[in-house]
This record gives sequence, structure tokens and C-alpha cells, in this order.
Amino acid sequence: MALGFWNCAKADPDKVFVVEPDGTEWTGRQLLDESARWANALTAAGLETGDVVTSLLPNSATYVLLYLACFRSGLYLTPINYHLAGPEVAYIVNDSDARVFVAHERFADIATKAATEIGEGMRRVSIGSIDGFEPEGAFRGDASTDLPAGTIAGSTMHYTSGTTGRPKGVKRPLGEVDADLSGELMTFMIGLFGITPGGANVHLVVAPCYHTAVTIFGGGSLHMGHKLVLMDRWTPEGCLEAIDRHHVTHSHMVPTMFHRMLALPDEVKARYDVSSMTHAIHSAAPCPIEVKQAMLEWWGDCIYEYYGATEGGGTLVTPEQWKQKPGTVGTPWPISTIKIFDDDGNAMPPGEAGTVWMSMGVEFEYKGDAGKTEKSWKDGFFTVGDAGYLDEDGWLFLVDRKADMIIAGGVNIYPAEIEAAIVTAPGVGDVAVFGVPNDDLGEEVKAVVEPAEGVDGDDALRAAIMDHLSERLGKQKWPRSIDFVDQLPRDPNGKLYKRKLRDPHWEGRTRQI
Repeated sequence: MALGFWNCAKADPDKVFVVEPDGTEWTGRQLLDESARWANALTAAGLETGDVVTSLLPNSATYVLLYLACFRSGLYLTPINYHLAGPEVAYIVNDSDARVFVAHERFADIATKAATEIGEGMRRVSIGSIDGFEPEGAFRGDASTDLPAGTIAGSTMHYTSGTTGRPKGVKRPLGEVDADLSGELMTFMIGLFGITPGGANVHLVVAPCYHTAVTIFGGGSLHMGHKLVLMDRWTPEGCLEAIDRHHVTHSHMVPTMFHRMLALPDEVKARYDVSSMTHAIHSAAPCPIEVKQAMLEWWGDCIYEYYGATEGGGTLVTPEQWKQKPGTVGTPWPISTIKIFDDDGNAMPPGEAGTVWMSMGVEFEYKGDAGKTEKSWKDGFFTVGDAGYLDEDGWLFLVDRKADMIIAGGVNIYPAEIEAAIVTAPGVGDVAVFGVPNDDLGEEVKAVVEPAEGVDGDDALRAAIMDHLSERLGKQKWPRSIDFVDQLPRDPNGKLYKRKLRDPHWEGRTRQI
């Protein structure tokens, strides 16, 4: 079977390739025609190879069409987080040098506020009605449904999540690969996990498509000829129901989702058949060992893990391998190399933690930030600031993000280890651990806990958490204070914006890291 969506859809034009959150189905023929219209309309609007299209869209067929159109036209697509405020959206539109901004009427308020701060020459296209935007129908007009020919493959330029600062676009140069022949390139990542083309494979998209991994895994599945089932707002039971109803075979998830599905009552979990799952692939945050073990017991050996970032990667570990080395994030991909260095650039021996540096043969730049680009690269290797170590067999174990490490009295403390212990305590729904100022030690450990549904955040829960920790962690790692919140600042893909919790404690002070 020829890889690449265009080849797959031509081979089976009546097959349903996309199911929208409301149940609307799209066949290969429909997607081919409508993505071609988008591609030709973008070309008619004057966009040329290497230009940028930005989008503010929900999980929908429109996003898929725009993604396909940009890849077919040699353009970059920059999907924007629709949870951002108007000025934040405008920053990305302007910083990306976009020529077209496509927004859905569901986000009209954000889009119109952003529009006041973007360039006048920008084509503003609306899905539905947004004041000051050109309706989709008018923009596409009578554009042809013939696919553009002889174009090089486009790409995405995602912006970093901004968990530690202002987002930056991760831009890789476009290759010289013909769009028609780019299927192998687009399916590389998903193929690493042993997922094969065609067949009855169904990929469930559980998080917003503006995330890098969601686009890579969803797009890769589409280019393998798989069906995509799109969720709009993820819920634990809704995820199980979708797996059961659509016979889902694979999905990209985050550990927070595992934790929340495991917390469902046993009678709810028993309602749904998840035996169709062959690959539940997770990344984005450390997964507590107990959580992963519980998922393996429930779903079987379909829980795969990898380590990577918007910038690249990475490592991979199968369920069977993880059982041999619990806690590892695996060994390098075939095209990747991993090294561990200290702050002076010295290679660290096995078992000793340092900064994780990666090489995968393809360079990138942080658009508009030469300084950050230079700091992130060294001798062909790049880092995103994670700390970890390689064991004697070359398996990578992460300990935390370097920027999150707490130094208390000269002792390095890794919040991820404490979070993994607290989240397994009864009554805890979610947790964030970080350092706050301490005049004597420099920093001390603080925890912010989101109680489980129906549980009060009170002294009784604090006591229960501390009892739980006393059997699992040394005293120097215990939080000196525990606050409770209704909801931690996570985005829908599980990324925790820890700086929103930590920064207010450091106003007027300088952290050691």
C-alpha cells in the first residue's frame, strides 16, 4: 500500500477517513476535493513555498483539510492554542510572519482581539462568522478540486508551549521531497512503534490538534491510511466510550489521562471494551511507576512511551522493555543519539544525572531568537533543559526539567519524584511541586494539590498526604507547605504551566537556577 494520504484516499475514495466530534464522517474523496480547494485558494492568495498559515481551530475536519492543504502546497502550518488570550495569539501570528490567519467562530472573541494587533496585510479567514474576517466560502471561491502537482512537501511550525517563557516557533527547513512522495517521511514517527499502514487501524485524537505530538501522530495515522476519530473535550469516560464504539487501535495520551481514567469507579470502567487497543502511546510528562503498572494491568501490554519535545527527540520503550526497567523512557530512536553533560560540558558517567542532549540529524531554529537557538545547540546536539541519566545499558531515565529542580541547602531535589509519590495518595487528583524562597536553605519544597472529585482540600487531606509520603520519600523531599486549588493550570494535553504557580513566590527575588 502506497503511503501518504493522497495515495490512500485515491486507492479507497469511499472509505471514511475522519470522524468529527459530532459524528460527521468524511470520506477520502471529500477530503481530497476540499483540501485541494484550500490548497489552490492559498496559492491564489499569493502564498509561495515556505510561507506560513496560522490557525485558531477546534478539532475538526477543517483543521485536517488545512493541514493537508499546507503540506500539499509547500507551506508551513502554525496551529495556535485557542486557550491563549488575544494578545498572545497576535504575538504568534506576527512572530511567525504568517500570510493567512484562519479562525473558527467558536473563538471569535479571541480572534477579534488578536486582529487588532496583527498586520493590515494579513488575510483573515473565518470558519463561520467573525466580524472583520473573510468568510471561508468567499476566500475559497471557485477554487479547483484538482490537487496541485509538482509541489514540495510543506510542514508544521509549532510554537513551544511557553511553560517556561514566551513561546518560540520551532522551524525546520523544508526538504526537496515531492508532496506526492512524502508519505514515508510523514509516517516515520508512528512507524517507530510498529504501527502498520491500512487495515482496520483507528486513531483516537484525544487532545487539541494544535499540539505538536497530536498533529504528528494524527497526521502520521492519516498518511498510513488510518481512520481518525476526533474528540473535542476529553473526559475519562468519554475516552473509554470512544474506544469501545469506534474499536480504536491506537492513540497518543498523557499520564494525567491515565490517572483520571484509573480513578473512575470500577463499574464504569467495566462498561467499556478496550481490547481493541494495540498502542496507547504516552509522553509529555513523567508517568508515575504505579500509574503505568496499573494501566498495563488494565489494558494489557499496549502502553508505549517515548521521550521527545516539539524540537525533536528522542527515545522509545515498549511495554515489555519497561517491565524490565520500570521508570525508563527507553533507548534512542534509530536516527537519534543521547548524551548527558554537566553544566561545564563534561560527559556524565552512567547513573549520574545531568542535562539531556539529543541529536537526530535534522537541525531547527527558534524563529526570531538566535540567542535561544545558539544556547540550545552544541556540536550537533540540542537540549530542552531536561535532567536525566543513562544507566550502564544505555537506557535513559528522566529526573525532571532542569529549570524545575529545587536546590535546598545545596541538595538537588527533583519535583517530579515528589509529584509521582503524592499523586498516588488517596484523595489526590493532581499535583504540582516546586521550590519557593527560604532565607536559610535558599529554597524549600511546596506542593499545590488538586483534590480528587468529591474530596475536600483540608487539614485531613494534608495529613493523609504526609503520612503517604513518610513511607516513600526521605524527609528532605517532603513539602513544607501544601496548598489546595480547584484546578491546576494544565493545558488539555496535560502540560503543566508550573511557572504560573511558582513565579508569584519569586517576585523581586532571583532563583539559583
